[in-house]
Amino acid sequence: MNKKKLVEAFIVQLEADLMAMKEAARAAHEAATGEESKPENEYDTFGLEASYLAGAQAKRAGEIDEVLAMFRSLTVREFGVTDPIQATSLVEISSVGKKSHVFLMPKGGGVTLKHEGVTVQLITPNSSIGEALVGLKVGDVADVEIGDNTKEYQILSHH
Repeated sequence: MNKKKLVEAFIVQLEADLMAMKEAARAAHEAATGEESKPENEYDTFGLEASYLAGAQAKRAGEIDEVLAMFRSLTVREFGVTDPIQATSLVEISSVGKKSHVFLMPKGGGVTLKHEGVTVQLITPNSSIGEALVGLKVGDVADVEIGDNTKEYQILSHH
């Protein structure tokens, strides 16, 4: 998989997410400040709730903007089978026969996209699986604790 094209695909998706979030924040702000948001009685909290929503959406838009800036300035680096997994690693893993692709980045965890027929999820070193993968190499097994259970991930490839 071409990592440079993968990064470009994440940028396109994040730009679309940012536009949608900004529009949602604008609409929530209008709802919070518009004529219909004036309380009808002391128990009417529509305007207050809309203002909280607008604030949360504006914060999320700022977070997406930070992740976009990171992707735009990213130097794409290819890794070999003997290199340890680190930030900007694209890793194929397998658990119980199910293969997955994860892209380790400092920010943006949880964003997923389908690229070249493969679903790739952004993870961060702060996530359980990201923390378990950092420093490992192809052929190693990452043990990830999820609640009271431990799940093993075999590292199949690293780019």
